[in-house]
Amino acid sequence: MDPRKGDALPALGEISGAIVTGSHAMVTERLDWSEASAAWMAQFVEHEVPLLGICYGHQLLAHAMGGEAGYNPRGMEIGTREIQLLGVNDALLGGLPQTFSAQTVHQQSALRLPPDAVLLAASERDPYHAFRIGTAAWGVQFHPEFGAAAMRAYVRHLAPLVVKQGDDAEALEQSVRETPVAAAVLARFAEIVRRTTDARVRQIATFS
Repeated sequence: MDPRKGDALPALGEISGAIVTGSHAMVTERLDWSEASAAWMAQFVEHEVPLLGICYGHQLLAHAMGGEAGYNPRGMEIGTREIQLLGVNDALLGGLPQTFSAQTVHQQSALRLPPDAVLLAASERDPYHAFRIGTAAWGVQFHPEFGAAAMRAYVRHLAPLVVKQGDDAEALEQSVRETPVAAAVLARFAEIVRRTTDARVRQIATFS
């Protein structure tokens, strides 16, 4: 669904979990559909329904829960980057290698995490690359859904901005590679949704 086009956001009782993906919009624009989405995301945290925010969704989750999103003072992060895992015991990211590659493309970042958020991953250019808030809501700045072809296309498209901030666009494009560890985060999240749903079904059956 696309809330930018007026699609209604589903009630939490109608879904088992959700993924909020990237956007060309900026969280700091405070667009009506974005702010409505932020309020919707906060309900997931309150009711412990699994939620995964990716890139824009990561920043929006931080904003929704009392953190801050804005332009990264270190500049745009783009290309295949090395991510350092900090949350080794986390339900979503725990068990991944201590350092893994991931696709990134963003000008804004989570600049301040929400109160009680748990920092899970960082990169050289972004110290808040992943976090958990509550028991079942995660934000990841990297793109687990991107393959190398999509990443190269973004590097080519944004080459003028890459060069403007002093980076080598050609070298950046050549360094792009597949990121299977980061991609596995999607299947891991789907498994969390499945387990959470099964547990709720058993709980309902117990009390019915």
